[in-house]
Amino acid sequence: MSEPAIRLAILGLGTVASGVVRILNGPNSPVSCRAGRSFEIRHVAVRDTSRPREVEVPVNSLTTDWLAAVSDPEVDVVLELMGGTTIAREAVLAAIATGKHVITANKALLAEHGNEVFAAARKAEVCVAYEAAVAGGIPIIAAVGRSMTGNRIVSIEAILNGTSNFILSEMLGKHRQYEDVLAEAQALGYAEADPAMDVDGTDAAQKLILLTQLALGKKVELKDFPRQGIDTLELADMLYAEELGYRVKLLAVARVVGQQLEMHVEPTLLRRERAIAQTDGALNIVELEGDAVGHLVMAGAGAGQMPTASAVVSDLVDVAIGRAQQTFPQLNLWQDDSGLTVMSADQIQRRYFLRFNVEDRPRVIAEVADILGRNQISLASIIQHEAPEVDASENGGVPIVPLVIMTHRTTEGSIRAAEASLAQLSTVRAPHVRMAVAD
Repeated sequence: MSEPAIRLAILGLGTVASGVVRILNGPNSPVSCRAGRSFEIRHVAVRDTSRPREVEVPVNSLTTDWLAAVSDPEVDVVLELMGGTTIAREAVLAAIATGKHVITANKALLAEHGNEVFAAARKAEVCVAYEAAVAGGIPIIAAVGRSMTGNRIVSIEAILNGTSNFILSEMLGKHRQYEDVLAEAQALGYAEADPAMDVDGTDAAQKLILLTQLALGKKVELKDFPRQGIDTLELADMLYAEELGYRVKLLAVARVVGQQLEMHVEPTLLRRERAIAQTDGALNIVELEGDAVGHLVMAGAGAGQMPTASAVVSDLVDVAIGRAQQTFPQLNLWQDDSGLTVMSADQIQRRYFLRFNVEDRPRVIAEVADILGRNQISLASIIQHEAPEVDASENGGVPIVPLVIMTHRTTEGSIRAAEASLAQLSTVRAPHVRMAVAD
């Protein structure tokens, strides 16, 4: 190879960064051959240089001074793999300011500060590559940014969080409760010690923001669309869904409806014969609809050390051969010229799964149905299993039973109005469950 080596500054040496080093150091790695150049790790910025590491890095490359690492004029590319949105933002902007290309796996950074980062990169005439920020090892950014450029993409439906998908798969498959499966996910390394962003929908929503910007040209913020996680789901609801012919998944949706963008992330019932409903474990899946290609489905490992590291290295090869530098200026990222407005939550139309805990008395179903009807919500089906015998001293001798309703198509606004009225019924006990249905 006659070309000089590409010199790297790696920020962070956690799970993903260690995977990148492992790929680059692999004895049979094809990376240098495919890039036409070798790679030299000059700096690895970490918080504590004395900690033991699972991979070997060059002697004297470890440093706690990230600013010196990104400012080194000998460095060509900065790999931001530290996470977070504070120091990571400073480091990325500093790297861009000194003329370095940046590769990042940080979806939170780009979702929150993408406009600033990409504007700075365009001004400095460098590129920012982020394949690893969405769906791990699935090359969805390349597919949307290059392979589907002949299409007007009109719909995205996706499972974008492997932790949540693992939890839901285990709950249904083995009839386990949420808390037990979450603990196992943490033990297996699928979930962090603080799993909040995975299970409350934030992680999936940030990834959807990036896909929506790239695929639909619309800049959206977290506050602009509904988001609900899986942390309040019960096994009983998943079993009811299965009885009705559905599976529950944490579904991320961005769909063009006229001149509006319908967008949400929430537990959703999907027909169990659909590929997205059958995607289990820690896998991710993305279903796109383009006006020319039709439906396109991509599935694979959405998280984990080596799948995510693979995506980082693919960006590195793209930078090495110059493809990223040619593509990046054309993506026009974080500009909003789509002409779309984000649909308000109340306007979103779909079917719903509702579960109420009700007293097993005469006319209770009629009262619930009346309130739903007065809000223009028609019922598609009702499930009320036989009530158990109860001690007469409990609840006045009246059993409390679940009432499951599948509605016909209605609006979120109508459902919310009905819920407010239902909460006033003495025969309906909190809490209740509402999930969207995607047929």
